[in-house]
Amino acid sequence: MTTTAESVAEQRRSDVHLSYLRPHKKFPNLWCPGCGNGIVMSSLVRAIDKLGLPRDEVALVSGIGCSSRMPVYLDFQALHTTHGRALAFATGVKFARPDLKVIVITGDGDALSIGGNHLIHACRRNIDITTILINNYIYGMTGGQVSPTTPSGAYATTTPFGNTEKHFEPCDLAKGAGATFVARTTVYHTPQMDRVLADAIAHHGFSFVEVLSNCHTYFGRLNRLGSATALLQMFKEKTTSVGKTEESANGKIPIGVLHRDLETTELCDEYQKIVDSLSKGKQG
Repeated sequence: MTTTAESVAEQRRSDVHLSYLRPHKKFPNLWCPGCGNGIVMSSLVRAIDKLGLPRDEVALVSGIGCSSRMPVYLDFQALHTTHGRALAFATGVKFARPDLKVIVITGDGDALSIGGNHLIHACRRNIDITTILINNYIYGMTGGQVSPTTPSGAYATTTPFGNTEKHFEPCDLAKGAGATFVARTTVYHTPQMDRVLADAIAHHGFSFVEVLSNCHTYFGRLNRLGSATALLQMFKEKTTSVGKTEESANGKIPIGVLHRDLETTELCDEYQKIVDSLSKGKQG
């Protein structure tokens, strides 16, 4: 049973988190009822609040898609950019203001199709940007078309007989391209997501977090997977913590921190070394 003190503390936490929203924006938001994007937004606010980051020192950057509307609702520095180009804009922001914590919010279509090349090279450069890829296996905003992560055989509005293509594994792609922090979580595992996002934002280098999320409106309906709660239950049943290799071999998806590299140098740091060296040469 919740005590009075616990209730008061919970209300205070809720009030703090609500203060991160832009009150003049129209609420409820444009996401479908039960959409996982709202869960990710709440988790991101909790992670930033836990780290104690001043709002003016956080820049959120997004492209186009359901998930990319998130910066519109949050009271931070924000860029809502063009389709697939969020990481290109974010790279410019980070170079101009390396003191900012730059966070990219993107989806599986936005980041892995038109934006795939930007993702690969941002990983390779190890620039200090956190990318949160919300993976709902389908294009949600534009009508349920097949995406780069739609599983083989799955249905979308553009694959009415099942998807014949192989799908991307975003975390494998990010690790292979050079990201120095790679993690996966789900909208069911919110306490884990809070921790993972805080770790990713605190990491100095390119951080990539894949969040498995539900699009019951399109992916769930077209594949007869049920409601939002049914999809959340699916994430619970089909995932396992990193390190449980026997379960992973049986087809379960590992979640948690998959890769962490503290040795590779960060791009802005290397660039600053050149600037400092040239400045010393001119002074000499």
